[in-house]
Order: sequence, then C-alpha cells, then structure tokens
Amino acid sequence: MKCLPLLAVLVSGILCQYEDYDSPVYHYPYYPDAGFDSLSMPSVQGCSAECSCPSSSAMYCDNRKLTAIPPIPPNVKYLYLQNNMLTEIKDGAFDNATELAWLVLDYNDITNGKIGRNTFNKLKNLERLYFTHNNLTEPVGPLPKTLTELRLNNNKLSKISANAFEGLENLTTLHLQENELKDVPGANVFKGLKSLVQLDISHNKLKKLPSGLPPTLLEFYADHNSITNVPDEYFQRFISLQYLRLSYNQISDAGIPGNVFNISSLLELDLSFNQLKNIPTVSENLENLYLQSNQISKISMSSFCKVVSPMDFSKLRHLRLDANNLTRESLPIDVNNCLRQASEIILD
Repeated sequence: MKCLPLLAVLVSGILCQYEDYDSPVYHYPYYPDAGFDSLSMPSVQGCSAECSCPSSSAMYCDNRKLTAIPPIPPNVKYLYLQNNMLTEIKDGAFDNATELAWLVLDYNDITNGKIGRNTFNKLKNLERLYFTHNNLTEPVGPLPKTLTELRLNNNKLSKISANAFEGLENLTTLHLQENELKDVPGANVFKGLKSLVQLDISHNKLKKLPSGLPPTLLEFYADHNSITNVPDEYFQRFISLQYLRLSYNQISDAGIPGNVFNISSLLELDLSFNQLKNIPTVSENLENLYLQSNQISKISMSSFCKVVSPMDFSKLRHLRLDANNLTRESLPIDVNNCLRQASEIILD
C-alpha cells in the first residue's frame, strides 16, 4: 500500500494512518481490567454464595458455570452473568433486583422460548442490557423505557417484529450486527427510537436498507450485507449523520442516485469492496472517504468540489482508492486545488 502526498512539503513526512476497522471492542462497565479473577474477590454480606460482591452495588457471577440465575440482593446495580451455561431466565429472576442499571448476559445459551414473559417488568432503572453471543432468534422484550443501550449482536436473530423496540424512547445505542437478518419489514420497527444515535446492522443478510430509521442517527453501520442500492433521498432526513459504513455490499453505480451521499453533516463514508465504477458525489465537508476494492477507473474532481476558489474546496483528509483501476497518472492536474487539505491519497 502506497500513500501519495498531495503537496511537496508533505512528501517526506506522510504516513499511512488508515487501519482496517473491526467490530468495536467494548469493556463491561465497572468491570476490572483483563486478568482480574473475580472468583477470588471478597464479598460483602448478603451476596449470593455462587458470586462475588466487592460492594453492595455490584455482583460478579461471571465464569461460574452457572445453569440458573442466583438470588440477587436488592441493592445491586451492576450484575455480571456472562460466560456461564445459562439456558433460560425464569419469571421472577430479577424481581428483587429493582435497582439494576446494567445487566450483562453475554456468552450463554439462552433462547427466546426460555425467557419468562415478565422477566424485565420490574427493572424500572435498567439502562444497559448486554445480551450478545446467545441463541436468540428475535429481540427480547418488552423492555423498560429507561434503557439507553441494547446489545443483541452475535445471536441468531432472523426477524424483528413491528413492536420489538416499542417504548424505548431513551435508547441511544442499538447493536444488531452478526445475526441472520434478511429483512427489516415495515417502517415502524425503529419509529419510537427518538434518541437513537448509533445503529449497527452490519454482518447480516440484508438485501436492502431498512426504512423508517430515526433522523437522530450519528453513526449507521450496514457493512457486510448484500445491499444493492440506496433509495433516492434515503439520508435526507439524517441532519446529524457523521459516520456511514456500507462496505462489503453489492452496490453499483446504477444503485445510487446522483446526490444520495452528498450529506453535509457526514465526516466519514466507507463504500469500499463494492462494485462502483465512478466516485459518487460527496459533500465538501467530508473528511474520510474509503473506496478501495471497487472498479473505479477515473477520478473526477467534480465528485468532491462543486466550485474551487480560495474559500471553496474539499475538507477531505484521507482518500483510499487502492485496488481499483487507477494509477498516479489518473490524478487530475487540479487535484491540489480541490483537495488542498488532504494528507494522503492511497492509489495502490
């Protein structure tokens, strides 16, 4: 991979700063650093024998080979049940834990049919629910309206009902990646999510983008699907969208209307590993554009700049065009005028 500096003064100092991204790594809230053994943690009085409670507000039941959820003291706010052998959640399991704010159920074998219908009814303070790496085939619920973060990634979700997220008006983060979704039917699935800022539906089997997404989104990830087109004016309502990933799909020039990616708020756009032959028109405010591994054979500055003047130019800083049909000779002579803020263009 070679980085091509745009200005002579940058030739000696330019470095490739782009790194291929993976799914974001997250850390459990209030969980000790890696290497910490919760099994040897001292416990306060009232903690379940199967778990450890360093304080009255946190109970660590992770990595215990548990097959049932133990009794939970009433003051617990942070409950860790990941990496066990849980297959079910019975009604009443959390009835005594009305102060729960964060609940972690990752890496178990829980299925929808083994979750009590009223499981979450009394959790009126729940803010975060981590339910990844289980055997769910559809979202769990009903969930309390206090929820701000819901992670259901790495399950077997194949359907989402119209009322799956009903009432979650405070939800800001929703992770549905690494599932088996082929379609998100109807325009009402995400309708009530008035606070949603991050939606991840990557690594599914979607052939089209879902409709009815809330206009509050800042980050939208739909990479690694089978999407072929983007409807005209699809992103027009997203006045705050900053990060958009549609890489590893089957999008061609015929599948994108002329100005669909000309989003003034957008800072980063990833369309790599698709079937594009031309660079789509983007906003002059865009800072990072990834188009590697397409079928692009020409570069037109009109994709980046409507007008070029001392005050009008693109804010693009990083542009990846490697693994296309391009060479250094493909760069137009006016590239320095339009892309004057770019620190690198990667062509091969």
